Amino acid sequence: MEKRWNILPIDEVHERALHAVLKINTALCRILVQRGFNTFEKAKNFFRPELKSLHSPWLMKDMDKAVARILQAFAKEERIMVYGDYDVDGTTSVAAMYSFLSTIYPKVEFYIPHRYKEGYGISKIGIDFAKENDITLIVSLDCGIKAVDLVAYAKTLGIDFIVCDHHLPDAEVPDAIAILNAKQKDCNYPYKELCGCGVGFKLMQALAEKLNLTEDSYLQYLDLVATAIAADIVPITGENRILAFYGIKKVNENPSTGIQALLDLAKKTQGDMDITGLVFIIAPRINAAGRMDDAKKAVQLFIEKDYEKAVQYAEILHSDNDDRREADASITEEALKLLEEDANAMNKKTTVLFQSHWHKGVVGIVASRLIETYYRPTIVLTQTENIVGGSARSVPGFNLYEAVHACRKHLLGYGGHFAAAGMTLLPENVEAFAQEFELVVANSITPELLTPEINIDTEIKFSDITFSFYNIIQQMSPFGPDNMLPTFVSRNVEDSGGSKIVKEKHIRFVLKQGSFQFSGIGFNLAEKFDIILTHKKIDVVYKIDINEWQGNKTLQLRIIDFKASENS
Repeated sequence: MEKRWNILPIDEVHERALHAVLKINTALCRILVQRGFNTFEKAKNFFRPELKSLHSPWLMKDMDKAVARILQAFAKEERIMVYGDYDVDGTTSVAAMYSFLSTIYPKVEFYIPHRYKEGYGISKIGIDFAKENDITLIVSLDCGIKAVDLVAYAKTLGIDFIVCDHHLPDAEVPDAIAILNAKQKDCNYPYKELCGCGVGFKLMQALAEKLNLTEDSYLQYLDLVATAIAADIVPITGENRILAFYGIKKVNENPSTGIQALLDLAKKTQGDMDITGLVFIIAPRINAAGRMDDAKKAVQLFIEKDYEKAVQYAEILHSDNDDRREADASITEEALKLLEEDANAMNKKTTVLFQSHWHKGVVGIVASRLIETYYRPTIVLTQTENIVGGSARSVPGFNLYEAVHACRKHLLGYGGHFAAAGMTLLPENVEAFAQEFELVVANSITPELLTPEINIDTEIKFSDITFSFYNIIQQMSPFGPDNMLPTFVSRNVEDSGGSKIVKEKHIRFVLKQGSFQFSGIGFNLAEKFDIILTHKKIDVVYKIDINEWQGNKTLQLRIIDFKASENS
């Protein structure tokens, strides 16, 4: 699949000014300016994140009300329920808040809704459970901002709500005792991109200040906060970057018992974890609990202090993840076969697939997998009893939620945001929904959005690539949305003669530019190998990696794409 190369614009004035004070490679100054760090002070704060730079939790709207209500519950010996969603952000939020409150107050329990019996967010079943167990205060984390009716229902039962959420509020918000959500229009909290666990962290921080507890009373949960930040794909900027930086430090130096158990099962040595590791090693095992069964065991893992017991929970999550991977792989293979056999598939602007036997817990993952091959808005549907349900995923830049909303007459229910959505419908309406979804998308999506785009930070030469250059890049971590690992392009590069196809799908590159030579790997690029054979020079897009072999470290290129140079 051909990709569009988008080289980010250059601000030469600020770049020169920053270079004058930092005295580092101009390409690195260019990247810092592109990311908003255009002065020495901003660059220093970026390279040296400090916990003291976190904002006061009291700046968040309703924080005083939330703290006062929790202290009132302590004083009156009320029973408190910590309620969170079944994904990574929700379960880590609940584990951190439950553990924090439990150290200072005995009458606390937690609740995670069952993905298939209760669905996303606050549920009536959960509120009824609270009533049956004499709960009078629910602290919801990573959910609740849209639960207007359910919070009102809880109020009729004598149950108060404190909502800690980060999703975009509607015009009407729940009538809760307090709503902690920086995205509220009348909330003056300076940083708007906290995840659910991050909002919970701010509440713990405020409670600790009010109760004169040590900073460690809440900082000890930073590894859980970093895991939530990584898994929820929130921007790695501002407070999120500080929290992720110190959370990863804790994962590598002194992880919680639950995180340690997961690392040991994944055979990861202590000290080499980063955001990517959290996303691909820790997060899938947590998510698998809710996808395949009940996410409560993820919370039980994170609140467990005994290592042997934690390992037992971790093994269950590990097993769930193996089941999830097996379901994901088999359904993806089946879905790709269906598309290959559909003569009209290549001419469509969307993918909508439905098989009643597919596992509901992985249809969203499968939708994302299909986009890797058929780059377009994708919906994967399955059936539970007499209701069809599924997940939709978009391509960057296309508002998926609006497209689903336009087809609502065929649906029983739907929800989501710009990039992802979920829906339910009757089996007899699947075909009509698929046809209208194709029509809506075809009439609104622009051609360039159907071609993957690679954002390139800047052009450099092979002579720029040194260990000093690489080490400064590493100081820009943790990487993630809005602070990605830099992507470079180098032009008029020659094959040294050593480049070859490996394992049928990949290319092992050996490239030179002038007197500088680097090896590299290009995954799933083998079909473009003829370009190397037929053109003297190529342009390559890549990230810089380090390769360690028998104790020797060398810099290598992780090649994302390449094409013939204009003058080759």
